[in-house]
Amino acid sequence: MKQMGSIPIIGIEQMSIDPGVASVEVRELATRRGLDQRRFDNLLLTRKSVAVPGEDPVTFAVNAAKPILDRMADSEKERIELLLVATESGIDFGKSISTYIHHHLGLGRNVRQMEIKHACYGGTGALQLAAGWIAGQASPGAKALVICTDVARTEAGSYAEPSQGNAGIAMLISANPKLIELDHGANGFYSHEIMDTFRPTPDQETGNPDLSLFNYIECYEKSFEDYARKVEDADYRTTFDLLACHTPFGGMVKGAHRTLLRKWFRTPPEEVEADYHQRLEPSLKYGSEVGNVYSGSLYLALAGALSSLSGSRPKRLGLFSYGSGCCSEFFSAVTASNARQEWAGSGLDERLARRLELTWEDYEDALAASRVTGFGMKDMSVNWETFAQRSSVFENREPRLIWTGIQDYHREYQWSQEVETR
Repeated sequence: MKQMGSIPIIGIEQMSIDPGVASVEVRELATRRGLDQRRFDNLLLTRKSVAVPGEDPVTFAVNAAKPILDRMADSEKERIELLLVATESGIDFGKSISTYIHHHLGLGRNVRQMEIKHACYGGTGALQLAAGWIAGQASPGAKALVICTDVARTEAGSYAEPSQGNAGIAMLISANPKLIELDHGANGFYSHEIMDTFRPTPDQETGNPDLSLFNYIECYEKSFEDYARKVEDADYRTTFDLLACHTPFGGMVKGAHRTLLRKWFRTPPEEVEADYHQRLEPSLKYGSEVGNVYSGSLYLALAGALSSLSGSRPKRLGLFSYGSGCCSEFFSAVTASNARQEWAGSGLDERLARRLELTWEDYEDALAASRVTGFGMKDMSVNWETFAQRSSVFENREPRLIWTGIQDYHREYQWSQEVETR
């Protein structure tokens, strides 16, 4: 899978993830909601991130990207000429969420920026658009900032509730990849119209989970088959050292992997299990602590795979992206020579450990607050009275952007050291 012609090597130079400041233990959630524990075990989850008052898609995006920009010299920041923000948690029907993010990150004015929506596929669509733009070399040496940011619209008491999380995932895309190098032209696609999951209103998620599961497996199969038609000698069992997939919950990915090995190769159960532990399970590390983060779910799985790297030999990754509605893509990449050390400095493990463990009462407060999202509101203030007064989740942390309210339809934000939440 060599790069073709004069196309430069392109990939992810840096990646940073903001999982928020709070989490809840999902087994307690399932127990309190009276959910069937046998179904819960299939989720392969331990905790999930929970958005608290003051957090929204803009804050997750900015707080994810800020560590990347903080490490860059001003001259490097000026080479960020494209900002793409993938989300299905939009906050306006016309004004792009990227405008707020561009402003609060302090990026220069000579930047092309936009919001991209395609359910959970949006992040991959943004990544591939950015890679193609860099490959075109219209501005040699320029970089792209791709950010995935989503906040789940959790329906209390549903079986989806334990798995739905929130996070911002920022990726710096360039011709100097330090994490992964994309295999140019190694992309398989499979798309068709289906109503598996959708948001008919800004604050409502619904759909058919069984239909979504079967369609996910079909798309995994068909997109890889398209990949194999384009990439000589591609073999699902032997080509990839590690696999990372869009992960609504771990059991869904494990089940799809098992189905394909049995269908294509008649792999015995014990070999399926061994292969899962070796190539796929590492990618579930962070998803099991954060939950489904929609447009960024695949890249949370990629982070898990990167955290498992050992030795100096580059590893080939098989990556599967799926977005309800639907569009899917199977593509591949190779880890950069120093990827293990680069990812070790990302700080995600520390951010996860520092999250506040919510009491059940705090979780219910946060859930109630999330139902007042501000979509379409002319004026409002974020209510700190119930949740933040007791939890003080923004104290004694690095500066974080916080959503404070809306004035004449314009969303307002401040940095945490400037906000009085008591």
